[in-house]
Amino acid sequence: MPVDDVHFGESWSLSPDSRRPLPELIEQKLREQIIGGTLKSGDKLPTEPELARRLDVARSSLRTALQRLQLQGIVEVRRGLGWYVRRTDLAAVEEHLEGRLAARQFDQMDLLEVRIALETTAASLAAVRAGDGELDELAKLNRRYQRAQVEDVQEMIEADEEFHSALVRASKNELLEQMYLALVPGLQDCKRHAQPSREVHNRSANEHEQIIWFLRRHDEVGAKSAMTTHLLGLYDDLATDESKPKATLNTYVGVSDKPIWGESR
Repeated sequence: MPVDDVHFGESWSLSPDSRRPLPELIEQKLREQIIGGTLKSGDKLPTEPELARRLDVARSSLRTALQRLQLQGIVEVRRGLGWYVRRTDLAAVEEHLEGRLAARQFDQMDLLEVRIALETTAASLAAVRAGDGELDELAKLNRRYQRAQVEDVQEMIEADEEFHSALVRASKNELLEQMYLALVPGLQDCKRHAQPSREVHNRSANEHEQIIWFLRRHDEVGAKSAMTTHLLGLYDDLATDESKPKATLNTYVGVSDKPIWGESR
């Protein structure tokens, strides 16, 4: 049955928390409604535009939260009908891989190593599958990242996440995209613990540009190498567990530490 308006009130207001990404707060709120009994198995959620309005959030953030819950088997989307609550036994969900990911039960090295495998493959696929519109969108998203201030850590994280999520979508591999989305919250934790600096920000933006450069030329080897170089920076910074030796991937794409955006357009 659909969730009617009486269920929407103060209990749906998100608690402001600048330290956590918005999709994570939305996911938590929806979980709370399920645990509290407001949402029951079989309930149809309001449409995305209506739910976004009720929660006062952007549809992109709402969709990310719903996709996370879908991966955990908590909600499901029925083609042409909308989103439905699939299960309310959240304790059982935590026993599965998706639940463990949601509960941050893997260390940073595990997450980063899987991310490298997924995103480098996505870069190769995007090089042969992405259209001009998708490449233009990647360039637009990187400009947002370039404009982000180092002091605004949350904006930097969200802008970077938007870029990488768009690149993974451009691979046009639905399973790969769903696997990547399952990693996103844990990856945000990794980025939040990294020390931001103008030098790192400039280098990251330049590396985004270089990835786009290879994608526009449909060079799947170059795109994969550029993505590997980009991700290894974060991996090298955070992989500090001496009992678990990190991998050394033999690839190199030279980039300048000074901003180069604008030169390729």
